[in-house]
Amino acid sequence: MAEERTFDVIVLGAGTVGENVADRASRTGLNVVVVERERVGGECSYWACIPSKSLLRPKASLVSARAVPGVDVTGGLDVAAVLAHRDEVVHHWDDASQVSWLEGVGLTLVRGDARITGPRTVVVGDVVLTARHALVVATGSEPALPPLPGLDTVTPWTSREVTSMHTVPGSVVVVGGGVVACEMATALTDLGSTVTVLVRDDSLLSGMEPFAGEAVAKSLAEMGVSLRFGTSATAVAADGDGVRVTLDDGSEVSADRLLLATGRRPRTVGLGLEALGLTPGRPVAVDGTGLAIDVEGGWLYAAGDVTGRTHTTHQGKYDARVIGDVIAHRFGAPPGTAPDDAAPALGPEAVDTAPEWSRFRATADHGAVPQVVFTRPEVAAVGLTESAARASGLDVRVVSVGFDSTAGATFSSEEPGSVSIVVDEGRGVIVGATFVGPEVGEMLQAATIAVVGEIPLSRLWHAVPAYPTRSEVWLRLLEAYGL
Repeated sequence: MAEERTFDVIVLGAGTVGENVADRASRTGLNVVVVERERVGGECSYWACIPSKSLLRPKASLVSARAVPGVDVTGGLDVAAVLAHRDEVVHHWDDASQVSWLEGVGLTLVRGDARITGPRTVVVGDVVLTARHALVVATGSEPALPPLPGLDTVTPWTSREVTSMHTVPGSVVVVGGGVVACEMATALTDLGSTVTVLVRDDSLLSGMEPFAGEAVAKSLAEMGVSLRFGTSATAVAADGDGVRVTLDDGSEVSADRLLLATGRRPRTVGLGLEALGLTPGRPVAVDGTGLAIDVEGGWLYAAGDVTGRTHTTHQGKYDARVIGDVIAHRFGAPPGTAPDDAAPALGPEAVDTAPEWSRFRATADHGAVPQVVFTRPEVAAVGLTESAARASGLDVRVVSVGFDSTAGATFSSEEPGSVSIVVDEGRGVIVGATFVGPEVGEMLQAATIAVVGEIPLSRLWHAVPAYPTRSEVWLRLLEAYGL
């Protein structure tokens, strides 16, 4: 006989997005259950952001140190030590600490595969969960594998396998030209692999400004990576202990491993979304509050990659904070009736009438999304590219300067890099910015604040950068603009 349990809110997925939704939703006294089939902490903690950066950082640090004049750095990477440190930062794929946090903030965890069987109802094994108020889908995304003939005869790697590898292959063929392809081509080369990258387009990082992809391509080529642009794989086959890839020009390339970095898709298959009239495999469309727009009743929400609105951990967490707050205040106990340790709920009206850029609207998803690519050089960008801005009808001006115009760039012989901003001439504000260079990810927040805050350039001119730092590039940009 099935066990029946009722909660105020059910969250499907205990990745960083699901954790944030659940935590915020519980703050006005709602009791929340989180369902997870794998590890609490999700993809980012164990197979994406965290392990990939632990693989990339060692060689980046070595290169940076060697570029400082007067510093004599010898030796290379200790590959075993790099992999061992990666194991430590992912807690050896043990989620005990994450479970402890989740339960410590008063959330309930149920492990297993969840299937939605009707409005506010989810079955997990022999447990039937019912939500009084809201059900949130935060199941993330999964690698989208191309329909290559012969793929079933080999064991391809995706981002999961490459970030959790314990033996570095001698050679790897990477299919793709996006963030995962570029970062993992860098990491694999750093660790000793011979890498070939097959790029269907004529550039890397095609969703960013062209100069960013060009800089990364130049660097990868200098590292010894073979980049083959305008090239597609048409078939794969086992080749002894390795793999043989047939290309669209009829040639072949062989390697020990095949890494498919061909994008991701929402993880919505097998959730029972068809019971709600939704299509499995498709994203769950939501409005700015995270409410599913194709399901009536005002109870189904979705956050993160599963919505198709966002494709980064940090933006998914932002959406999660918004949605958690929406649920907490739309359904939470009114003032005076909540538990002593709960915040008072503002009520449904406060949520429903909230404007854009309030805590109840994920406004930044449209035109203010930041992203960092941890290649060498790093690429950091926020907002609209020039082409996207023009396509949206804006009259824009692009201003570009090099970091070599700053005193801060003189202390290292690394390629200093450059910056480009996209300015909406009608309003005199920055709508997009792209940085390329060493550790530029740490400079991105200033640009994000400028974009989100819609700070007029005439006012931004008064934000004086410290000397001698590379942040002086902001002064150089404004001077190039004419201020």
